[in-house]
Amino acid sequence: MNKLLYVIVAIVSVACGVFIYSAMSKPELPKTALYYQAPRVVEPFTLTAHTGEAFTNKDLEGKWSWVFFGYTSCPDVCPTTLQKLNFVYDELKVVADTQVLLVSVDPMRDKVEKLSQYIAYFNSEFLALRADHGVLFPFARNLGLMYAIADDPEQENYLVDHSASIVLINPNGKIAAIFKPQEVLGQIPSINEEDLVADFKRVVTLADL
Repeated sequence: MNKLLYVIVAIVSVACGVFIYSAMSKPELPKTALYYQAPRVVEPFTLTAHTGEAFTNKDLEGKWSWVFFGYTSCPDVCPTTLQKLNFVYDELKVVADTQVLLVSVDPMRDKVEKLSQYIAYFNSEFLALRADHGVLFPFARNLGLMYAIADDPEQENYLVDHSASIVLINPNGKIAAIFKPQEVLGQIPSINEEDLVADFKRVVTLADL
């Protein structure tokens, strides 16, 4: 009877040990980012970089890409987001090879030269991309983002409504996660830098498994 009890206790102890080890060693999921356990495919596209060169799916391979939709005449969300990405850029590069991409939702005003001047203000390593709406709309939908001209584009200072989220694309060129901004009443929607870096580490860890 005692032997049977010892065996049962031993089995239970081993099972508990395995459970605890499994729980402790299991990688942590991102806390704020929307994480795709099965990364989503990015459909073929061709945009134009502020350097004048073509930018395609091939340019997403081999590094993590942070994709943000905005425009140079944006009064608040765009400069705030780009400033924050610049602030944590070195930290992101320590985690993994990284590039930051601003995709203009205002092709009428954001020509290559203007984008080049604008993006250099935030970080000379950032890339600004553009395309006509015929290419841009399906690209935005594919990434799970949206934008719309809010005013009459014939007006001089028209605004463009657009997603303030940042899409993270993995080195295989697939969508790994979406980082949504914090929304506080009366404040500009913006990302939390600490949360972004912490969740990036978690996403990279999960991708390495």
